[in-house]
Amino acid sequence: MILSDSFSRVSNPYETPQLVSDYLFFHYAAFHEAAGDLPIPESAWGFAQRVVNELLDPTSSSSSALDIGCAVGASSFELARTIPRVLGIDYSEAFIEAAETLKNNSFLAGNVPWEGRKTQSFVARIPAHIDRQRVHFETGNAIDLRRNLGNFDVVLAANLLCRLPAPIAFLERLPDLVAPGGQLLMATPFSWLEQYTPPFLWLGGQQDGPTSADVLQEKLSSHFRLEHEINLPFLIREHSRKFQYGISLGTRWRRL
Repeated sequence: MILSDSFSRVSNPYETPQLVSDYLFFHYAAFHEAAGDLPIPESAWGFAQRVVNELLDPTSSSSSALDIGCAVGASSFELARTIPRVLGIDYSEAFIEAAETLKNNSFLAGNVPWEGRKTQSFVARIPAHIDRQRVHFETGNAIDLRRNLGNFDVVLAANLLCRLPAPIAFLERLPDLVAPGGQLLMATPFSWLEQYTPPFLWLGGQQDGPTSADVLQEKLSSHFRLEHEINLPFLIREHSRKFQYGISLGTRWRRL
């Protein structure tokens, strides 16, 4: 789950303490901590939880879930509300360390920019009614996941696709990861950037070519059936008076 495009200019950004705090804030901070009394749309906050609640089919019985690109783990814990075995995988060792700390302690403190050099302290917390022991974390590369993962009743990839160096290779692995009849939950704003993905590997985004959504449908349709599609807004706070607003395309696919 990727935050600001500006982080792409930093060498190895996903291991910095500041970015860990930024992700903890994005994943866990309460709306009032982010917005204060500013006229910010509350409906766009809490993306890591909403992406699960808006896309997951609660009528399907699920015993296992995989959260690819889990970052600091909020969506993984959200999946654990109803699913007894959840595995979260992320490329960043620092993110996984933070997620493990939350699993073990239920809270983790951080600081995010407020104004200039002034910072705002906060504490990321896991709700007490979530069984944290249902969730396990490990580091891994989304386009080179270990081959003995097995398959899962639910696979989530939230705001990951357009930050991969080879997104089609990732899509081609998904049929092996989703059990027959299982759910694939995806969300992406299709924010293609050369810093992450060579343009010739973008799903879309070329002047005379198809849209990324069309190519996504084409690549998945031989193994999955599209069941649900929704726009999922999200907010990223840069400091107390500057926010990024984005809208991911959220989709739920059923494994054939």
